[in-house]
Amino acid sequence: MSEKKQNVGKVFLNGVITENPTFRLVLGTCPTLAVTTSAINGLGMGAAATFVLLGSNIVISALRKVIPDKVRIPAFIVVICMFVTIIQLVMQAYLPALYESLGIFLPLIVVNCIILGRAEAFASKNPVVASAFDGLGMGCGFTLALTLIGCIRELLGNGSVFGINLLGTSYQPMLLMILPAGGFLVFGSLLGIINALTNRKKGAAK
Repeated sequence: MSEKKQNVGKVFLNGVITENPTFRLVLGTCPTLAVTTSAINGLGMGAAATFVLLGSNIVISALRKVIPDKVRIPAFIVVICMFVTIIQLVMQAYLPALYESLGIFLPLIVVNCIILGRAEAFASKNPVVASAFDGLGMGCGFTLALTLIGCIRELLGNGSVFGINLLGTSYQPMLLMILPAGGFLVFGSLLGIINALTNRKKGAAK
């Protein structure tokens, strides 16, 4: 039992840290750059993607021996569509403001390479429990990355985080940060910092 717990824990941490989909695998950059103009948008998109990842990984893993190999990709997309539709309807009903803010990028979760990639690379080859932890780990890693980028862009672009003013009324917002160019600057800077820390850690290990 302890070995099983260790294995699923490793699978979970792999998605959060080792193979973080945003900062390590550099996947899903389109929604990453587009919706992270605020922390709440980043958190909302990450939570929606996590729900879809978790649900689709579980279902695809459970059906992995039933789905014919020749139609596995269309079958995966149908499963993913089901969970995207669910989260769309829930957000439209209970979080209409966030639903409007995310716009077209919410339904585009269907073709998010992170979700389809995990379905193909992991869920279709592994048991349900491991696949669930893989989806949860990847989703949490994606959520943390989007929320971090959203916090930085909102803080510099509006002086606030999650709508709470932190820099006072005298702060002159850097409007560039909430424009597309700001997304590239923040994302690129974080990638550079993470790569530098990773290389330093590898050098120290040698």
